[in-house]
Amino acid sequence: MNELDLHYPPDSCPFCGIAKAYPEPGSRRPGLQNSSNKESTEARAESDLGSLEACVPRGEVQGERTSPSSFVVAASKHVVAFLDILPMVGGHLLVATREHRVKVADMKEEEGREMGFWLPILSRVVAKVTGVTDYNIVQNNGARAAQVVPHVHFHIIPRPGTMPEIKSKSWTMFGRGQRDELDDEEGAKLAGEMRRVLKEELERTKASPKL
Repeated sequence: MNELDLHYPPDSCPFCGIAKAYPEPGSRRPGLQNSSNKESTEARAESDLGSLEACVPRGEVQGERTSPSSFVVAASKHVVAFLDILPMVGGHLLVATREHRVKVADMKEEEGREMGFWLPILSRVVAKVTGVTDYNIVQNNGARAAQVVPHVHFHIIPRPGTMPEIKSKSWTMFGRGQRDELDDEEGAKLAGEMRRVLKEELERTKASPKL
């Protein structure tokens, strides 16, 4: 077991709490084993994720179902995307595995494929909503690499023309100490706009994951 898991098990992981509050959409249809190989592959991709529309939550979970409170933009079979509650800048989005994986090396093949599907789409969503077309995608593995929550997640961080002052220019800039908490009203509004744009983006591209 990874040393980080010893003091941060899945049952107390905040990202696992968010994932549980937003269950995976769809379910596997019966009878797939009787389909042809091509039909089975296509049907499996569709049933594993459900419809892409179902991957975009209709509203936010209220009350104590998530810890910390979350503003979710997408929730699919293997991936959950939500606003960072301690953002470096507005629109700072986290894209995490649904299951508790500590490092990228711990991810399963299907999780990697689905992560690769969502990252470009969500990057476009962040750019359109914030109006900022330059951004960082950051992913840390382990405490010495500035990983604060030991659960695989990618940061999509817009880089506007004027960045907030950061005291330290080292890798610790991706830790918790440099940032302000996300206002609940602002977070709900921003997540809602991202979900709206995500639906438009999915409709525009007519994309579907191939798992």
